[in-house]
Amino acid sequence: MNIFLHELKDNRKSTIIWTLSLVAVVVLFMALFPSIAKDSEAFKKVLENYPESLRKAIGMSLDSITSLLGFYSYVFTYVVLCGAIQAMNLGVSMLSKETREKTADFLLTKPVTRTQIVTAKLLAAVVSLILSNLVVIMAALVAAQAVSERSFDTKAFLLISLTAFFVECMFLALGILISVLVPKIKSVLPLSLGTVFGFFILNMFGSVIGDKAVRYLTPFKYYDPGYISKHQTYEIRFIVIEVIFIIVAVTASYFIYAKKDIHAV
Repeated sequence: MNIFLHELKDNRKSTIIWTLSLVAVVVLFMALFPSIAKDSEAFKKVLENYPESLRKAIGMSLDSITSLLGFYSYVFTYVVLCGAIQAMNLGVSMLSKETREKTADFLLTKPVTRTQIVTAKLLAAVVSLILSNLVVIMAALVAAQAVSERSFDTKAFLLISLTAFFVECMFLALGILISVLVPKIKSVLPLSLGTVFGFFILNMFGSVIGDKAVRYLTPFKYYDPGYISKHQTYEIRFIVIEVIFIIVAVTASYFIYAKKDIHAV
């Protein structure tokens, strides 16, 4: 039995649904850009009436919102949020579903080690996220080229777009760790939503109070679109933190799952 292919097939429906939903969000928001760019001054005046704390909380900058990259950065915040939920769902359900669906006995009687099981499932989840992100990025690029009358920095656009995958990888790793730590997960979605929205609210709170220390606590603040647009690169310290977190979380998941008692049906 090829666990990797089985997992890909099992994730196929949800991956397609999430991908189409993310594409729809990007295309819908980007379709609004021409009207915003046309009446940029009027749009800025409307935004000026909103409290500054609210603008900071939702990631809206008056200086850049009427440029394509600035508007895309704002829209992409919510694309990343949805992608994080998708990744968290994959991570939490990856191992817990065998217990929840009472298929753990069947899987563990096969001539494969627990390490091989985790590896195959992890690779299938990563491939699902890669495919989803490729489609969304291509759709976003096509939409941006269609709605923008001026040229824009394609490199910065792609660098910003790739941050979704990096954030998703962190939530995937966190989801896997939670799936092996929590004895029995009855429902994946409430746990995924609660965790992701918790970090997103922390992100909004950090933006409002301007506390730089909060950046280290939530993945949503690791990749600043403004910094990326200006420097054409990522902040190295946050990449290092992410890599360390993923390695620790995934390694711990392997170790715990290898030693964990899997209850028989």
